[in-house]
Amino acid sequence: MCSVNVLEAKTNFSKLIQKLETRQEDEIIVCRNGDEVVKITLIDKDVSKRIGSASGMFVCPDSIDDSNEEIAAMFGV
Repeated sequence: MCSVNVLEAKTNFSKLIQKLETRQEDEIIVCRNGDEVVKITLIDKDVSKRIGSASGMFVCPDSIDDSNEEIAAMFGV
């Protein structure tokens, strides 16, 4: 854990982010007048992986259009 004041955080923001990305720090605390006010951490990458998360769990038939007429009839179209 690293602790910096607001001015230092503002001046070295890119360097602080790099410390998090390279895992030199797991979180950075920003202080104002000696009091902790903000905690900066990395976003968990797994949360943003939604597309393709069910890959391989379902099988789609080769021709999904074979039943279109039957389905349309069920809906009265």
